[in-house]
Amino acid sequence: MGGDLADVRLWAGELDVLHERFVHRFNREEPRQSALAYMRGLVAPLERKNGWTLAEEAGHSGPDRIHRLLNRIEWDADDVLDDVRDYVVEHLGDSGAVLIVDDTGFLKKGIRSAGVQRQYSGTAGRTENCQIGVFLAYATDRGRTLIDRRLYLPASWTDDRERCRRAGIDDTVGFETKVAMAKAMVRQAIAEKVPFGWVTADAAYGYSKGWRFELEQADVFHVMATTRHDTVVTRWSIDHPVHELFPGLPRQKWKRRSCGEGAHGRRIYDWARVEVRPWHREDRRHWVLARRSVSRPEEISYYIAYCPADTTLDELIRIAGSRWAVEECFQSAKQECGLDDYQVRRYPGWHRHMTLAMAAHACLTVLRARELDTEKAETDPPSSSTSASPRSDA
Repeated sequence: MGGDLADVRLWAGELDVLHERFVHRFNREEPRQSALAYMRGLVAPLERKNGWTLAEEAGHSGPDRIHRLLNRIEWDADDVLDDVRDYVVEHLGDSGAVLIVDDTGFLKKGIRSAGVQRQYSGTAGRTENCQIGVFLAYATDRGRTLIDRRLYLPASWTDDRERCRRAGIDDTVGFETKVAMAKAMVRQAIAEKVPFGWVTADAAYGYSKGWRFELEQADVFHVMATTRHDTVVTRWSIDHPVHELFPGLPRQKWKRRSCGEGAHGRRIYDWARVEVRPWHREDRRHWVLARRSVSRPEEISYYIAYCPADTTLDELIRIAGSRWAVEECFQSAKQECGLDDYQVRRYPGWHRHMTLAMAAHACLTVLRARELDTEKAETDPPSSSTSASPRSDA
């Protein structure tokens, strides 16, 4: 019990530190305290994290203050998110970090929640009545967390402006594809000078030639999953299907490698790469990667990479495998920080809840990174240098 109490004090103290970074975004004391209480409730070991249980955890007589925070009081969730992202960069920032785009579904009843409709949810693995959020994750060796979010609004919503107004969606908010949202989030990260080395995404995003071209024009290195029907420029053809590049490849070109740990152990596949795009900068390369199942060799997935000329196959495999970090973020943020436990229907309320849940997740991620640093310091042999690491946290 003593250890549990110490843990509670630890995360409560770190939440206070993070809260101090954006407390100035609220113009009154009530929302300031409600935001802190909300985050504390999200990381508390509650079976359900709704307005009533969070209010009870905060010692409120009812959920009114929580509801006002999410739905009525004026504050800009994007400004708070800027502060949360700065906190993540300060504690986890790494020039080799990977930005990962993915979406996740939130099952909902009824038709009034902003953006809700029957649509495919990768979370459920089927078509469900749900909302879809597009997220940007930041992954480093020391931790991974979410740093941006957008609620996807289907055309059935944006074509009905009166329905949008009832859900708090401003008339200036038009239809955007999920890929357009992904582009905007990565552009924002670049504009805010978030340190990173790579971008990756699954085939729903990586299939976009337009986005890959935009990243290349900005000299942003990427490894993007794509479909077997995607085409690339080769020495033989302007539009060569990626799946036709590998059948004649010599056996020794395939390398058996792990691309990271999964729920059932190491994810081991056979990998190969073929260089494409015969014209390019001397210090850059374009590759198509193939990932073949060991037990079912007919199952092959494909990736398109743009990278420095000296990038090894193992490095490209590592970046491709890092995409699963966003799934881990979704899972831990939902289980530990109430990412999917919300009772807001309006568009601003969704972004407010997500921002505070992401703040709570960032806080726990930073605490775990410090734990790992401490464990590493205790197990590593003493260094001859006495200087502190520039990224160590006091």
